[in-house]
Amino acid sequence: MPSLCVVGMQWGDEGKGKLIDYLAAQADVVARYAGGANAGHTVVVNGQKTVLHLLPSGILHKDCLCVVGNGVVVDPGEILEEIALVESHGATVGENLLISDRAQVVMPYHKVLDKVAEAAKGAGKLGTTLRGIGPCYADKASRTGIRMVDLVRPDAFRARLEETLPFVNRLLEQVYGHEALAFDAILAEYTGYGDRLRRFVGDSVTALHRAFGAGKKVLFEGAQGSMLDIDFGTYPFLTSSNASVCGVPAGTGVPPRLVGSVLGVVKAYTTRVGAGPFPTEIHGELGDRIRENGGEFGATTGRPRRCGWLDAVALRYALAINGTDHLAITKLDVLDDQPTLKVCTAYRHGDRVYDTFPSDLAVLGDCEPQYEELAGWQRDITGAQGIEDLPAPALAYLNRIEELLGVPIGIVSVGNERRQTILVESDGLFR
Repeated sequence: MPSLCVVGMQWGDEGKGKLIDYLAAQADVVARYAGGANAGHTVVVNGQKTVLHLLPSGILHKDCLCVVGNGVVVDPGEILEEIALVESHGATVGENLLISDRAQVVMPYHKVLDKVAEAAKGAGKLGTTLRGIGPCYADKASRTGIRMVDLVRPDAFRARLEETLPFVNRLLEQVYGHEALAFDAILAEYTGYGDRLRRFVGDSVTALHRAFGAGKKVLFEGAQGSMLDIDFGTYPFLTSSNASVCGVPAGTGVPPRLVGSVLGVVKAYTTRVGAGPFPTEIHGELGDRIRENGGEFGATTGRPRRCGWLDAVALRYALAINGTDHLAITKLDVLDDQPTLKVCTAYRHGDRVYDTFPSDLAVLGDCEPQYEELAGWQRDITGAQGIEDLPAPALAYLNRIEELLGVPIGIVSVGNERRQTILVESDGLFR
């Protein structure tokens, strides 16, 4: 029953989409377990870029079953647009897509609530994507949400909307001074979505257990990154779901013992979108150059990402949470023009030195990173086809990452294309 979970070890945007697409060639099933349309996974094949927000990144492989798990919050309009997009790129979407009937539906009022609540926070706003993700998860927790099983049954959907919308409208009008939303317009729009999505919706839990029972290879797809996990990230500047591997059992119905191996995706530097502490952030011209070299602009919002040096303190914490077996180092090529590289090995705050990641945002926001410097390679590595093709300083950088983190590197990415992937560990990723 071989399986592999691909999960980000930083604040998201580590390049998981590319790696999931690459590894999906070896998998029978790809299952997304958390997040919503706030995630952006970019896949580049033969120069053609496909940006996915909800569809699993294995959708470009015709023989791979793609499962949107119960832990995902589904924006019906968004997923229909993505289906049209991948079909325009030559893919077929039919029996190879299964959306969990237990997944929650992102409603238009979730997006409105996201926007007005964020605006009301003023200077304390979190920097959300305004895709309605947090309010949708809040409704799930308060047991007032609408599920896909409701959406595809018109009578059930009408009944759930009649229960929910009056309360939402009172909240919008009386707390936020926003106009009420029209019942008939929402009913008509979302009933139409339900009609178009009905053929994809079903019992994903049973389908996944049957896949394991048949000895299929299953690839679990994470969204965002572990440092944005609702329980383990930099609270409250994080996402609304368990972005770490801890989200797999709850988000798919697959028990922990079936999550065989974990591939931790680590960008060769660090980025973060939105507000929140970021100890190794680089300001000024150097940060701008890395942003431009790496195309560090959000796939979902287009916002520029904050860039910083590799943070071994945060990574050790994330690796421990996830029980990581191998690392995938991505975007190594972005550092090609750097004469010197830095790696943060500890934080200093006052008289105390931290080599573990603190939960106190006051410490994180005011700490002094303790850096180790390494030589850069100042050479184009995008054509490297094997680990032996990398220059000695690049190999030294990778070796030092392994030493600091105590986890072996299984994959190195040297470009956006699927083919620009170096498989270091040919056996043992799926387990």
